[in-house]
Amino acid sequence: MKAAVVVFPGSNCDRDLAVAIRDVTGTAPTMVWHGDSELPDGLGLIALPGGFSYGDYLRCGAISARSPIMRAVVEQAGRGVPVLGVCNGFQVLTEAGLLPGALMRNAGLDFVCRDVPLTVATADSRFTNGYQAGETISIPVAHHDGNYFADAATLDRLEGEGRVAFRYAEDVNGSARGIAGILNEAGNVLGMMPHPERRIEAAHGGTDGRRLFDGLLAAVG
Repeated sequence: MKAAVVVFPGSNCDRDLAVAIRDVTGTAPTMVWHGDSELPDGLGLIALPGGFSYGDYLRCGAISARSPIMRAVVEQAGRGVPVLGVCNGFQVLTEAGLLPGALMRNAGLDFVCRDVPLTVATADSRFTNGYQAGETISIPVAHHDGNYFADAATLDRLEGEGRVAFRYAEDVNGSARGIAGILNEAGNVLGMMPHPERRIEAAHGGTDGRRLFDGLLAAVG
């Protein structure tokens, strides 16, 4: 699978994400600088990594969402190319309008960095087909602004359309209805706060994160 990882000023999980993609697919992804205006042809995945893009100034992900490369990301997403945004990448996706809602400060106003249990809300997507709906998995989180917020009508629509991908199995940050990851309407864009790239091999404490990439690889070839 041909993939690209977008790098913003302040990204600090881009290498982790690239290594995870390489180890699962056998092919190193192309690292694309945020100031570029084009993405490689024939991509099977575009990944936006975690970190503190632009120092989280203004709002987390708000400045990065207006980087030149994001026009190409939005265009490719519209064509059905899978796009994964992790942590700060999730924030960028909401700021770019590819996903609804916003990410706010954690309810306790503390940075949270630990393994958390997640419930797989749906296995009916190319990102989650490697899981069973309702099963509990363990993925690390590392965020200060991971509290997912949307109005009641949006939350009802996400749930009614089966677009909630993951929920926290315990209260981690006050996220609305415990949401840890959501999909767009077409199912080809996933934003999630936990870091699946940090749970790729047994040495990481488990392989629950690898199953996301394995499932995507199986879905797109």
